[in-house]
Amino acid sequence: MRPRQILAQLLAGKPARLIERLAGTTDPVSLLLLRDPAGGILLADATGAILHANETLRRMLARRVDLSPGQHLEKIFATEEREATWRELRTILAGRTPLVLVSRLDAADPDPDHAVTIAALPVAEADGVVSGLVLRITDITLQRRLEAQLAHSQKLQAVGQLAGGIAHDFNNLLTAIAGAAEMVQDRAEVDAATRADVAQIRRGAERGAALVRQLLAFGRQQRLQPRVLAINDAIQDVSGLLRRLLGSQVRLELDLETPGRLVRVDPTQLDQVLVNLAVNASDAMPDGGTLTLHSGHVTLYRALTRGQETIPPGRYVMIEVRDTGIGIPADVLPRIFEPFFTTRRDRGGTGLGLSTVHGIVRQSDGFLTVDSEPGQGTSLRIYLPRHEGPETPEAPGVLETMEEKPAAGGRVVLLVDDEEMVRALTARALTQRGWTVLACDSAESALERLRERDGKPGESPLSAPLAALVSDVVMPGMDGPALVRAVRARHPDVPAILISGYAEEGLRAGLASEKIFFLPKPYTMQALGELLRRVLAEPADSAVSASSGP
Repeated sequence: MRPRQILAQLLAGKPARLIERLAGTTDPVSLLLLRDPAGGILLADATGAILHANETLRRMLARRVDLSPGQHLEKIFATEEREATWRELRTILAGRTPLVLVSRLDAADPDPDHAVTIAALPVAEADGVVSGLVLRITDITLQRRLEAQLAHSQKLQAVGQLAGGIAHDFNNLLTAIAGAAEMVQDRAEVDAATRADVAQIRRGAERGAALVRQLLAFGRQQRLQPRVLAINDAIQDVSGLLRRLLGSQVRLELDLETPGRLVRVDPTQLDQVLVNLAVNASDAMPDGGTLTLHSGHVTLYRALTRGQETIPPGRYVMIEVRDTGIGIPADVLPRIFEPFFTTRRDRGGTGLGLSTVHGIVRQSDGFLTVDSEPGQGTSLRIYLPRHEGPETPEAPGVLETMEEKPAAGGRVVLLVDDEEMVRALTARALTQRGWTVLACDSAESALERLRERDGKPGESPLSAPLAALVSDVVMPGMDGPALVRAVRARHPDVPAILISGYAEEGLRAGLASEKIFFLPKPYTMQALGELLRRVLAEPADSAVSASSGP
């Protein structure tokens, strides 16, 4: 029988005493089957006794399993998988058609994603009796890991989009609440008790704004202001705050590699990451312990996989936050970065701390891994790309102090916001500051208002030249950026301020060339007034942004 006929009959399960012939063959086609470098091959008789195993299978098992002829094939599988896998394979010996199943090998591999597929083919004799099996075993560990990473990424993306939508609506509400409280506090006739109550309202709005920022950070939608900084200096700067937060029972140790390296990150967000990780570590050491902040550098020549993170090759600065606490149980470890997952719900945990950290690190082009054993402490490592540019860290930008300007004196501002509470409150606050306000609930109505106004020049304040446009970004129909372009078709030099409850970073990337100013929600009426004065004091071709909070 020719080699190709032997191979075809084997794959078709047709009669021939093929196992013995293949096990001792010297023809190239059969050898290719037995020595397949891409997968393990095992030949066994009807009792499950091994007749032949190729070199690939031996490597897959790390040579820890005896594959000599006569050994039973079930020994190649992990202990907990042997009975079920052998039961499935026996059904082929009993006459079942070929099958493919998933199992685990008895390999020295603690990876929970470890798995193999087994394509099992029967070998039948002339009388139809199945005399053996051919198994082709393929390692699908990497495939399963990539599938898990993709599923995790899609889940985070979906929740991030949801968080962004929630943040937009909450920011509108918080702007109205904080703005109304601010205006009440500014009234001279308000008594002390009312001022105290309003102060509580503003503090509640501030807490809500902080929660929204966490949601945006988790969804990787918050605005970052990255700059080059020395990582050792950043850790030392925040260490004083950490010592106060950790208290006397937890000892903070710094183990900083010298010379230190540079990274390009938002220093405020990096501080938030370190503070969140330190507070988590402190909670894991209720009886005290040691928290160590370690810095170092890592050069990866091939991708590194840790849990659900795969770090591509490159040069990184590594920050390790290591504690001597109670550790994280194995069933909890894969979930610690999930939003709203917490084991401390009874102590006020929101489940956003570590998911916020994860979002900030990933938005900074970094990676976050965790190693933990119950009773042995936890180690979280942050990998940030090393900055290969200038060796001198950038100094923080200094915002020039703006001189107080007098009231706008009747200048006209076009205010567009589809949220009635925000629009009414902002219009009232700007009017009190001397502005003449054209308030509209949509871009379309704003353009119609402008057409009517421009067509009827007169002496009223409403007919004064348009000094500025203030518009929400996301509105039904035409959005804020499109409105800016339409208004500038009639008033080319008018300054524009876009207000958004979403991420400013994406807006700036798309509109930086259009000379637009930004103000994130929630904002205070004072912040809006100051930005308007700044806009009108600077040249029209400047593009700035302002950060504010309730």
